[in-house]
Amino acid sequence: MLQTILLIIIINVIYMTLTTLRMILVIKGYTKTASGLSMLEVFIYLIGLTMVLDEISNPWNMTAYCFGWGLGVFVGSLIERRLALGYVMFEIIVNETEIQVVPLLRQNGYGVTSWMADGKDGRKICMTVIAKRKNEKKLRYTILEMSPKAFIVSYEPNKLNGGFLTKQMRKT
Repeated sequence: MLQTILLIIIINVIYMTLTTLRMILVIKGYTKTASGLSMLEVFIYLIGLTMVLDEISNPWNMTAYCFGWGLGVFVGSLIERRLALGYVMFEIIVNETEIQVVPLLRQNGYGVTSWMADGKDGRKICMTVIAKRKNEKKLRYTILEMSPKAFIVSYEPNKLNGGFLTKQMRKT
């Protein structure tokens, strides 16, 4: 009985991890990979569900199924964070006196589009920078190291087209 419960948990952890990754792959535009993954996902799902339905009166099997489901979502999310698929867009605002941030970011290999703007407390430099998601923490750290009071907003763009960095991103 304990072996069955552990097996149900393991099967559902695998199933829900794959489900979570598949959904993320679809959102990120990796539809062929997601389609292939879905075939494995449904096969594993059917094995786990059959085990529970074969002994539907056993509440421990259902509990194991639910526990494995939740743990699988958690594990899938951790894996996705490690994979860090896609890109991140940074909108950065610094004081005019910190103009050196722009060339320093470019020296670090980032594509930077910058312009001057009027802020509440004077002239500001606004920048847009795009990077691979796996480099998000590094870029944030680099910016804050150069300008500890920088205002930063980051988000994930869903479509990229043209520009200096998209050519460079295709190479890596």
